[in-house]
Amino acid sequence: MFHQPEFIAPTRHTDADAALAQVRLVYESSLAHLRDAMARFVAGETLPGHVRACYPYVRLQTDTVSRLHPVDGLHLAFGFVAGPGRYETTLTRPDLFDHYYHEQFALLLQNHGVELEIGVSNQPIPVHFSFAENDHIEGSLTLERRQLMRDVFDLPDLSAMDDGIANGTYEPAAGEPQPLSLFTAPRVDYSLHRLRHYTGTQPEHFQNFVLFTNYQFYIDEFIRLGLEAMSDPDSEYIAFVEPGNVITRRTGLSAEAADALGVAPPRLPQMPAYHLIRADHSGITMVNIGVGPANAKTATDHIAVLRPHAWIMLGHCAGLRQTQQLGDYVLAHGYVREDHVLDQDLPLWVPIPALAEIQVALQAAVSDVTQIHGAELKRVMRTGTVASTDNRNWELLPDNAPQRRFSQSRAVALDMESATIAANGFRFRVPYGTLLCVSDKPLHGEIKLPGMANHFYRERVDQHLRIGIRAMELLRDQGVDQLHSRKLRSFAEVAFQ
Repeated sequence: MFHQPEFIAPTRHTDADAALAQVRLVYESSLAHLRDAMARFVAGETLPGHVRACYPYVRLQTDTVSRLHPVDGLHLAFGFVAGPGRYETTLTRPDLFDHYYHEQFALLLQNHGVELEIGVSNQPIPVHFSFAENDHIEGSLTLERRQLMRDVFDLPDLSAMDDGIANGTYEPAAGEPQPLSLFTAPRVDYSLHRLRHYTGTQPEHFQNFVLFTNYQFYIDEFIRLGLEAMSDPDSEYIAFVEPGNVITRRTGLSAEAADALGVAPPRLPQMPAYHLIRADHSGITMVNIGVGPANAKTATDHIAVLRPHAWIMLGHCAGLRQTQQLGDYVLAHGYVREDHVLDQDLPLWVPIPALAEIQVALQAAVSDVTQIHGAELKRVMRTGTVASTDNRNWELLPDNAPQRRFSQSRAVALDMESATIAANGFRFRVPYGTLLCVSDKPLHGEIKLPGMANHFYRERVDQHLRIGIRAMELLRDQGVDQLHSRKLRSFAEVAFQ
């Protein structure tokens, strides 16, 4: 016997605002039911059955592949279904995804002229995903009551959270609807919780343009630039957020009540995130993913559910060519994937193409910041293949096997994260790019030494970071519709961006 909230009948909508309002109603009703039941459970009450509340869904049925306004939306890579049929997805956190959901609803209504159905799905909300941001309810329970939770509430079900849709391997059973989104609601909720843990900041602070780095030096400079922007009353950015949700508001803006919750953590999280916030959410987030492809995959697996407009890797690399100098830049136009962390999700035979929009922005940003133009730009930046490996000491392997492979691939640089970030961008339809800086040349005897490294960091980190920020500004200015490349979409693609 289930103890469920009062039933909310499905409704049909031809207006995105009304559809989103109904999603909120269903979600908030489910959340209130779970939170009330959990409070009673913590107080020691015996509840009248297994407690269950489910996610809202959005569904549409169309009988034609035609779009109503094909010319107006021909450049768009999303916002329409692949053909006749029934399509559906579960939804979560309409408070966080309100603008995103509204845009997807509006495009579907515009492109297909059909009603959107909003209702209560059969997918339970795990009770852990119903807790308020600062609730730590389980800590107050005895061991016996914690063990009883799985009999009383729905717990996270990993079978509802796999990436089959994104990987192109999902096949709905007979009679089941086609997916509308890359991610189900439980998968999104799971990642939102992981982001809090790994980055030390709330998901709502993440911006639509994300920089990744593998060195704290870049973060130190990003903090300096972020706080500098907050002291400028004319800055386009309105806040700077650090781990622990410590918020610095721009000069002249009053603090908000939520700011008081921010407390710097006693130690940094595994992959600390910092957010330079714009009012329209199109600011810049920077994450120090540390060293290695496992971290790169973890960070991008979870940030992908926020549907950012672009992510770019800024980091150090080993230069593989004699003609390169320490401090030179490498703009990746191809990748050798020896990271192994995505082999089961994205086969190695899948090419990871360079995206023209990202490449042009990065090259323009290098030119803008260095003030070197035209053919002279080749003196400080080389375009070529970047190899990423999961073996930090690849150069010590016998028989020079890695060197031979990298030479055959025509690689010009090597690191441990860039191919992973690019491949996950491809997999999750997030525009991606890589701009690295040569910090050593192990094949040519130029290894990292403390004195040389310190000089290199002083000379290059500030410039490299400014290039990354400038590239994001250029991408933002060209418009989201142009940025989301059709090269990232498959034959029968989901409608949601």
